[in-house]
Amino acid sequence: MKNVSAQTAAVHNRALQKSAPIFAALGDATRLRLVAVLCAGGAMSITQLTDGTDITRQAVTKHLHVLADAGLVHNTKLGRERLWEFEPTRVDEARRALETIAQQWNLALLKLKLAVES
Repeated sequence: MKNVSAQTAAVHNRALQKSAPIFAALGDATRLRLVAVLCAGGAMSITQLTDGTDITRQAVTKHLHVLADAGLVHNTKLGRERLWEFEPTRVDEARRALETIAQQWNLALLKLKLAVES
């Protein structure tokens, strides 16, 4: 029984480690805003992403590369511009990792409750 539990824990740990770059990338307010804008607006250029903000194109480009390294966005070249687009697959992976953490937390609380009540 412990072997199965250890295997399950190892699988969960790998999933959490795989999701860590996503959480790190989303831990910045500017990058979180960029993801929200791309989710709502579809593929956009750097110019479109900087319109109406006080953030430079260079800064937005750096933030987009961090998001791309985490697998949250990708770009395609269209003429002289690059269009950046949100990649929902990685967010789904992060959501599943959070669900795993929530399940583990709920199990730990249940065990605590049973121990206290007995």
